[in-house]
Amino acid sequence: MGWRIVYIEDAVNVRLYLDNVKVEKETNSVTIPLADIHTLIIDNYKINLSVQLITKCSEYNINLILCSINHMPQTISQPFTGNFQTPLMLKKQLEWSESYKLLIHKLIIKNKIFNQKELLIKLNKSLEVITKLNEFMNEVDEGDTKNREGLSAKMYFRELFGSKFKRFDEDVINYGLNYGYSILRSQISKTIIAKGLNPCIGIIHKGYNNPFNLSDDIIEVFRPIIDFYVFNNMLESIVFKKDDRLGLIKSTTQDVKIDGVRQSLFNAIGIFIDGIITMFDCGDISKFKKIELLYEL
Repeated sequence: MGWRIVYIEDAVNVRLYLDNVKVEKETNSVTIPLADIHTLIIDNYKINLSVQLITKCSEYNINLILCSINHMPQTISQPFTGNFQTPLMLKKQLEWSESYKLLIHKLIIKNKIFNQKELLIKLNKSLEVITKLNEFMNEVDEGDTKNREGLSAKMYFRELFGSKFKRFDEDVINYGLNYGYSILRSQISKTIIAKGLNPCIGIIHKGYNNPFNLSDDIIEVFRPIIDFYVFNNMLESIVFKKDDRLGLIKSTTQDVKIDGVRQSLFNAIGIFIDGIITMFDCGDISKFKKIELLYEL
């Protein structure tokens, strides 16, 4: 499996050269082995991208992201099948128990709120808010009928970014969050497909127009990694800079702890998904793998 995230903005042509990506600029060129690449991001809509390279990226199970004119990820190209057992895994996925979906969703939301709370502790934020998030975490029930996830998110974001902050407003902070979440979501989707699962079929997310319902279930526990970068680097930003795009991409390569063991985020995503598959297969919720984010600069 590849380990490098390659970001390309300054190029004329990006094409296949043997089993390498060849990045051709006006004055020079660079080649990068495909076997080394986990994610390839093309962030210039004027770049000429070869079909041969797109096809080869699929063969190597590379997460290929194409960005729009405003630098936001617009298109994700991933292999149609990433696992020889895909038909069997799809059958199992369609038969996942609704009762276990509710149980697993509860564990995911508790883990998400835990990581939000830990980030507020790391940043020496309001003890009152931290205490409230801890209460909400312990009150999450199956189906989250008390909306503890939503209430936690509202308090958390306002504590991080100010009382006037609103998620999905058109401002630099939201651009940063959306960009980072999109990169993280694509990396999770790559792993889901490699496990033979279909990212359209979620645990709780069931949007009919959303091709990434399962990815949006999994991403919840990892989101505060992006929040941490935005808080530390973008609070005073006026425009969404290239340095911040690169910083957000890099933030998705840091280490995390899973069940107390330090792992790269890429490895942790795979282990986390394996735990969920096992829970559905054997009905043992003790197989849930808790994610602890490290918030390292």
